[in-house]
Amino acid sequence: MDKKNIVFIAKSLDGYIAGKNGELDWLYTILNPENNDMGYNSLIEEIDAVVMGRTTFETVCSFGGDWPYSKHVFVLSNSLKDIPQKLNTKVTLMNGNPQEVLDKIYKKEYFKLYIDGGRTIQHFLREDLIDELRVTTIPVLLGGGFPLFGDLAAPMEFQHIASKVFLDQIVQNCYKRKRK
Repeated sequence: MDKKNIVFIAKSLDGYIAGKNGELDWLYTILNPENNDMGYNSLIEEIDAVVMGRTTFETVCSFGGDWPYSKHVFVLSNSLKDIPQKLNTKVTLMNGNPQEVLDKIYKKEYFKLYIDGGRTIQHFLREDLIDELRVTTIPVLLGGGFPLFGDLAAPMEFQHIASKVFLDQIVQNCYKRKRK
């Protein structure tokens, strides 16, 4: 089976995915009256499941309303012991290093994965387990916060695949991992 791990995330011009206090309101600084999904729905059609960290899971849960994911979600956490009852058929808790997690998910026959959440993305990148980056840049400088990328043992090369502009201001760049 063809396996693929895709990052789909927004960042500020200065490379942050959340503000200094974890705020996300800057994501909505550009008006989007027609609710352009900026490629999100086609990503969801392409994947089998979502892999996210605890912080991202808790943030999504804090939004209230209906559960926003149509695909199964795997939440990575060493501290979370259970999930809300209403999500027990939609969410699975997991722990372990990124490769162990992937091996468990593959055994459940999920092969195309959307990797989400800052620390989770950084851990998967450190283990060279990201195949594609789809990074949307919002034209705002935050001046600090949680960075998208962290330290790596060595440089990683990616090939540019495409760029798209949304709402005349938001730029999404897609890159594929170059492997030798």
